[in-house]
Amino acid sequence: PAALPPAPLGFTDVNLNSRNTYEVSRRRSAPEHLPHGGGTAPAAPAPSPQEPPEKARHRLGIAGAGSSFAEFFTRNFFTKRTKELKPAVQSAPGWKLFGKVPPRENLPKDSKIIQQEYEARTGRMYKPPAPSARRKNIEFEPLSTTALILEDRPANLPAKSVEEALRHRQEYDEMVAEAKKREIKEAHKRKKIMRERFKQEENIASAMVIWVNEILPNWEGMRATRRVRELWWQGLPPSVRGKVWSLAVGNELNITPELYEIFLSRAKERWKSFSETSSENDTEDAGASVADREASLELIKLDISRTFPSLYIFQKGGPYHDLLHSVLGAYTCYRPDVGYVQGMSFIAAVLILNLEEADAFIAFANLLNKPCQLAFFRVDHSMMLKYFAAFEVFFEENLPKLFLHFRSYSLTPDIYLIDWIFTLYSKSLPLDLACRVWDVFCRDGEEFLFRTGLGILRLYEDILLQMDFIHIAQFLTKLPEDITSEKLFSCIAAIQMQNSNKKWAQVFASLMKDNKEGDKNHSPAPKN
Repeated sequence: PAALPPAPLGFTDVNLNSRNTYEVSRRRSAPEHLPHGGGTAPAAPAPSPQEPPEKARHRLGIAGAGSSFAEFFTRNFFTKRTKELKPAVQSAPGWKLFGKVPPRENLPKDSKIIQQEYEARTGRMYKPPAPSARRKNIEFEPLSTTALILEDRPANLPAKSVEEALRHRQEYDEMVAEAKKREIKEAHKRKKIMRERFKQEENIASAMVIWVNEILPNWEGMRATRRVRELWWQGLPPSVRGKVWSLAVGNELNITPELYEIFLSRAKERWKSFSETSSENDTEDAGASVADREASLELIKLDISRTFPSLYIFQKGGPYHDLLHSVLGAYTCYRPDVGYVQGMSFIAAVLILNLEEADAFIAFANLLNKPCQLAFFRVDHSMMLKYFAAFEVFFEENLPKLFLHFRSYSLTPDIYLIDWIFTLYSKSLPLDLACRVWDVFCRDGEEFLFRTGLGILRLYEDILLQMDFIHIAQFLTKLPEDITSEKLFSCIAAIQMQNSNKKWAQVFASLMKDNKEGDKNHSPAPKN
């Protein structure tokens, strides 16, 4: 039942028909506070009309406006009823707050008398349910207070009529039935989820055996086979994910763990100088670029605190905070021409979750050295525009209706693609789903990043067609959290990365060629 409102300051009638008030007073009042003899409490003297309400309230022992009626009634307003109730007490003048009421002329009827009158009038006999049958299906009760509707009213209040009791029983049964339906539905849903989870775990266990015993020992010979590619598409087992990522990304930069330690120590020296002085001159090394100077400790610290905040493992004091800080700091010293760019922390964090520290740095540096990532993290506008143009070619080919809808609002791919590409979907998608995207990205390369983007647009096409520019941008910036791996990958599989018999690499190469020819045509003529 809802809590009672606080007692107002004005003259307020006490409603003795309130069942909630009686229930609270019955629970909170104690027998030792009852007057001896079991009689009713002596009536308080009536206040004079000239007496201020505040003094009257104080004299009657009532709290201020913040108190509830329930607190007032706990002061033995209702006393213990005895079998020998004197008629004089019942006919004595009652009370209302700060005033008298006329004496009661009729005694309250007992519930048995009302029931007898009803039976005599209707000719029907009412048999109340047995106490044991009242609380059937107790496990499906919606709330603990729901069954209160079945309780009889206190003896000093008018009893329920039989019609009202039957109606309350029917309402209670309906509520219990609804709660039971919900419980059964949720139980079926939980069982379905558990079955799918068990099936997935069995698939992962069997796949892990194949990867460990067959594929990884013969990596170069088996990585391109159809069987391995199909197994790869289903997602890598977590136990071999880091190893497969490292092999797929490669190490073209020939970075060794010793080289990582060198750049890490250099980064620590720089952080120490940052903490010792705030002078700009002290933070500049010889030959350091602007990008390197901008990759300060404060910027990295700020981004680390915002990396997977729901996991609480990369924030200050978390088990991976210092590790992530070290990998990012070492990279800014290794590639001062790139420096630190927002979004890198998410990529490094995913690698740290799957690889050892030095291996994570090696994979991180090589991954960011790929043409697509290098173009975005170095903010190469001309290259970024080529990627957006290639994306729109396949966008129009696969989702023409949505493509025209976006074009009508002048909604360009950079509005939503930049965030997806910068973090490789690790910020936009649930972590386990993002890891599966990474699995196939390591297999297919940059093409799969844009194919995943088209898969997301396909998945939510019907919703996006109903939205305007602002809502589309907001929706794609923060995707729904209930997106599932099965739904997304079924949409990705439906995306055809082929336009006029040209694949992604061919379309992108033709755009690059057209751009070079355009630059030639617009180049100034040589001077004589």
